[in-house]
Amino acid sequence: MKNKTPSEKKLASALGAARDVWAEILTSISERFGPIEQEWKPSKSDFGWMCLLKQKKRTLLYLTPEKDAVRVAIVLGERAVALALASGLPEEIKVLIRKAPPYVEGRGIRFPICSANDVPIVSDLVAIKTLPR
Repeated sequence: MKNKTPSEKKLASALGAARDVWAEILTSISERFGPIEQEWKPSKSDFGWMCLLKQKKRTLLYLTPEKDAVRVAIVLGERAVALALASGLPEEIKVLIRKAPPYVEGRGIRFPICSANDVPIVSDLVAIKTLPR
């Protein structure tokens, strides 16, 4: 593999109109849960990479650049699933959570974010995931 991470230019080109949304997600998560590390991993997506946002060693969120969108993926444990379903999250997100099959590591959901207006949904999901017991 030539590079360990995609270049900023390649990232901006892949995101198109969603470049600001990407930046907004990074800022929101860093401000609320920082310090955050970004770890790039190869992926089967069109872009070829995904970005893991990590707090210490814990992966909070997976971000994949798409044309004019950011695909967000998060894995919620059963406790976080119950909290999320009882929360004020949008019904579309709750439907994704209900439909997600349970695995040992939790229930994983993926959805695109195309607008900065939707960034608080991402931040709220991470808040639910990281609530202390």
